[in-house]
Amino acid sequence: MARFSANLGFLWPDRPLLDRIDAAAAAGFRAIELHWPYDFPPQYVRARCEALGLTLLGINTSPGDTGKGEFGRAALAGCRQAFEADFEQALDWARLAGASAIHVMAGVVEPARKDEAQAVLVENLKQAAARAPDMTLLLEGINQRDKPGYFYSTIAKKADIIRQIGASNVKIMFDAYHVGIAEGDIFARLKTHLPLIAHVQIAAVPSRAEPDEGEIHYGNLIGELDRLGYHGWIGCEYKPRAGTDEGLHWVQDLGARLY
Repeated sequence: MARFSANLGFLWPDRPLLDRIDAAAAAGFRAIELHWPYDFPPQYVRARCEALGLTLLGINTSPGDTGKGEFGRAALAGCRQAFEADFEQALDWARLAGASAIHVMAGVVEPARKDEAQAVLVENLKQAAARAPDMTLLLEGINQRDKPGYFYSTIAKKADIIRQIGASNVKIMFDAYHVGIAEGDIFARLKTHLPLIAHVQIAAVPSRAEPDEGEIHYGNLIGELDRLGYHGWIGCEYKPRAGTDEGLHWVQDLGARLY
């Protein structure tokens, strides 16, 4: 049975963080996930989640210097100390807030530096995995249309990196939107890489709106996840067409429920 989490980086974007948490609980979600919540005290988030019976799943490491177009620093040569600071920030915040996962953002890399960047990423992730055995570290590919030059956009690349790291707490975040844009053949990729997948996210392809339009029939995808034995959460990381609450009819339209 599918269990959906509300990604509060995109849902209820017109409200402050605690109000977004309240809205997620009121809508029927039983889990949330965040992007970059570092300007908000983690203790407040933990208290609000506990009061509402919500599970906080994960957060992202810092996007770095967005003015320079970094979008993460785990794979950037010459940024080892900056990444270590990014990861410590994420780890401290996640532990205090009660989160269990951190999406480690790799960053935008010039094509000529991809080999160097992979070596940097593997070493950084080995150290991070050892530093945070209580956390699941998630690797997410971002399609090249949305973020040109992002270090990886394919599931196979992430799986290869995980094998090189050899740590059981480094896993794949399978964002069906990014996989659909970058590669397609979503069901086959789910089946092949399921043992390495710790979290799934959804949004319409290609619009990234509610998952009730476009090229992916999410009723079929949810059924396939059930058939394959996926027992994790499904993150709703979409950009609402209008109001978030008004758009939640997609759940009933798919014959699903939030929890």
